[in-house]
Amino acid sequence: MGIFKKVGETLVDLSVIAWDNGIALANLFAPKLKEGEVVPAGAPGHQRKWPEYVPPGPGDSRSACPMLNAMANHGILPHDGKNISFPEMNHKIRATFNFGASFCYFVPNFSARFLNRSYSKDKFDLEDLSLHAENAIEHDASLTRHDAAICPDQSKPDLELVHDLLATATGKMPDGTAQLTKSDLSKALSKRRADARKTNPKYSESFFHNMFGSANSSTMLTIFGGRVEDLRPMLEEERFSEDWEPRVLDRYGLTMAKFNGTVLPVERGVDVKKYQ
Repeated sequence: MGIFKKVGETLVDLSVIAWDNGIALANLFAPKLKEGEVVPAGAPGHQRKWPEYVPPGPGDSRSACPMLNAMANHGILPHDGKNISFPEMNHKIRATFNFGASFCYFVPNFSARFLNRSYSKDKFDLEDLSLHAENAIEHDASLTRHDAAICPDQSKPDLELVHDLLATATGKMPDGTAQLTKSDLSKALSKRRADARKTNPKYSESFFHNMFGSANSSTMLTIFGGRVEDLRPMLEEERFSEDWEPRVLDRYGLTMAKFNGTVLPVERGVDVKKYQ
């Protein structure tokens, strides 16, 4: 990578972090969104009314990310999962899940980088995001997929892994239904990393991928509030449950700054040695 390009990317990242901190500060003073109105008017899912769910068919493109796949299955992203622009992914993720604007720019922009494409000009298919590489976001020891070296098709969840994950829930919602907690996720990640090390001869692990794995998992606690009843259809069928909406009520969306308050404890709680 040319030094000027690297410096330019670093400046962009620093700007996004500053932007994100500003949004986090604004959220402290802004009134919360009303339940039932989290998804903005005019967007699919407003007032908890989601477009029809249609499973992927032959030739449709899907990724290793259940949330992106669900957006395609409900027609929020193109149902075939192809020819998506990075700004389109940015704007639709923000409206669908109430992530902050800074968050929604950072991830697609990072995706464009590891795919060596232009954020503003190029397009991608969902399966492109499953690139298994050191600088990409797909990683070993996922909680919903077996490793790419064992299962090259990352487009579908492994139901045994999903069931094992949801069965670890020790929390309870006020109505008595099951809820995943931070410690549950730490335990699940510990077991998956230990198992992946044993079963995948090509297993790779880095601080970046571990943090990204904990971040992926932490969306279950933030966007879904850890509610197993909502997570089951998302993880098993990659669809939104009826009458669902994002559980983050911050007016300007979930920021990276606030999200780290969940991600870091989850990752700190991982202890692979207990399961080796």
